[in-house]
Amino acid sequence: MVERSAERGRVTRQRLFDAAVALIGEVGWGGVTTRMVAERAGVAPGVVHYHFASVNDLLVEASTAFAGALFGEAARQLAEQPDLGSGLDWLLGELSGYTGTDPASLLIVEMYLAAGRHPELRDRLRDMIGDFRSHVASWLRVNGHTGDAEAAAALLAATVDGLVLHYSLDPATNITALAGPLRAMLTGQPG
Repeated sequence: MVERSAERGRVTRQRLFDAAVALIGEVGWGGVTTRMVAERAGVAPGVVHYHFASVNDLLVEASTAFAGALFGEAARQLAEQPDLGSGLDWLLGELSGYTGTDPASLLIVEMYLAAGRHPELRDRLRDMIGDFRSHVASWLRVNGHTGDAEAAAALLAATVDGLVLHYSLDPATNITALAGPLRAMLTGQPG
């Protein structure tokens, strides 16, 4: 009985997470209300506050879980790339799949904006990005990058963030065409 109740709680929390993630992208961080999340998740509004002290706590938990999985998967797949050129091609190819108006892009942009107003979100996002940079720096070193791998990883991560933003403003941006300049930046050789 306790196990079934715990499972129901996990399922309900996941439904709240899914609803919150979708709503952040649709109406913006500040536009999400308890009532909206409850309605989307198919639960009573009181259920939201049973699981979370505030709607902001829910948004922080849901968005960081989503973003953490996204960054973790990107780091894992990047680590599978056999060399710098292949890794950059893969990374830019993946980025071109994000339109800037897709749910993941919208969520990440909203998280970055909200992080300026919510210290807990800022700290958690900073830690996630730091972890991603660490994985990228390790991959760079393994694949022969001879410069400051941490600085290059920070620059590459910031470039990825910037490209998501730019692509949302100008969908005609040819992200894959940037592989040459990025390769040159990381290897010191013409792209």
